[in-house]
Amino acid sequence: MRFFLKLVLAFIIKFRGVIIFGIIMGCALSIFLIKKLPSIHLKTTANIGYTGRYTIDELPYEISSLISRGLVKSEASGEIYGDLAESWSIEDNGKRWVFRLKDNVYWQDRKKFSVNDTNYNFQDVAIEKSGNAIIFNLNEPYIPFIVLLEKPIFKKGLLGTGEWKVKNLSLKGGYIQKITLSEGSETQNIKFYPTEEQLKFAFKMGEVSIAKNLSSPIPFEKWDDTKVEKNVKNNQVVVIFFNTGDTFLADKNFRLALNYSIDKSVFESRALSPINPESYFYNPQVKSYDFDLEKARSLLKDIQDKLPNDYVIKLISSPNLIDTAENVSKMWRDLGINSNVLVSSVIPSDYQAFITVFDIPKDPDQYSLWHSTQTQTNITKYKNLRIDKLLEEGRVEMDREDRKKTYLDFQRYLLEDSPAIFLFHPIWYNVFRN
Repeated sequence: MRFFLKLVLAFIIKFRGVIIFGIIMGCALSIFLIKKLPSIHLKTTANIGYTGRYTIDELPYEISSLISRGLVKSEASGEIYGDLAESWSIEDNGKRWVFRLKDNVYWQDRKKFSVNDTNYNFQDVAIEKSGNAIIFNLNEPYIPFIVLLEKPIFKKGLLGTGEWKVKNLSLKGGYIQKITLSEGSETQNIKFYPTEEQLKFAFKMGEVSIAKNLSSPIPFEKWDDTKVEKNVKNNQVVVIFFNTGDTFLADKNFRLALNYSIDKSVFESRALSPINPESYFYNPQVKSYDFDLEKARSLLKDIQDKLPNDYVIKLISSPNLIDTAENVSKMWRDLGINSNVLVSSVIPSDYQAFITVFDIPKDPDQYSLWHSTQTQTNITKYKNLRIDKLLEEGRVEMDREDRKKTYLDFQRYLLEDSPAIFLFHPIWYNVFRN
């Protein structure tokens, strides 16, 4: 052992220069790798599936916003920020909107973005372009106008100003079948399927490794090699619209009775109003209409004698809400009102009650849905002069605090009249293959 130690010591003394040099070089190489490795990325490809049929002009915002940007961007709270626009001003009581562009924005082909590249086209809006400013002249004041300018701007061929570039695009009958995006070493192959069942089958077959926005995680929540991500969509609400033009549903007390008879505690993400609960304009103090069968029966007394013996509420449901519709229909039968469920994938032109997923606008303005003059889009045929006045005021009021008070009142009075029942915010699932 003593001989071995002497041998090692002699070796170190003889080759100490080489050993010291090796230690120094090893340390230098380690430092270099520590600094450089984070910037070295392996190429990754994600195969993602969505449900739906989309043209080039109708790409979901979560995809189109990867490729390009609009003049502004908004948050669920209702806050608006500049994106391609550096700043903006509102003139002439809300009829003239002046946006000044940032000067350091470039297209993905490295050409500088200019005011002449803006290609918004709105009906009844005159557009001027001057220097780095684009000016929108409206015929009437319209404060929600700014939200329309969040739509991303593109050049021909889906060339944008965002981080992700379109590398390939497959169309069939005008609808996008597949779009390939790339950003640095990352690639996304995004495929669209007509139905959720077809998307699930594609996931099972390995055609996609990520399935987005599924209404149900079945059967993947039991698979060992998958991860399920649950998302509550506060920007959507499952709602039952009543046809207030119906002879019996025109009666407010009848609608209130139907509302109170639904046990809403069974819903995981309860909704109270047609406004996003994350919004600055949301009113959490509206009537909640918690389950109260006795109160429902009391409200029903005055109208029950007027109902024909064979009276039936036909609840029309979109296909993905059939289970919810059946539960609601049963609760109405428990109240003593006969009800059955019909399935339709389109908005019915004539109905009594219709349950669907409503996409909540980013701006609180819901003039088209509830104002009595909007015969094409006011599907409840709802008429209320107070609501009309609040909706008219809300879309022209420039002061944010006053506007908030208007929409707090709008929610309060709308819920008191109950032309619709707001049930819950839907839960959507993303499924990932490990």
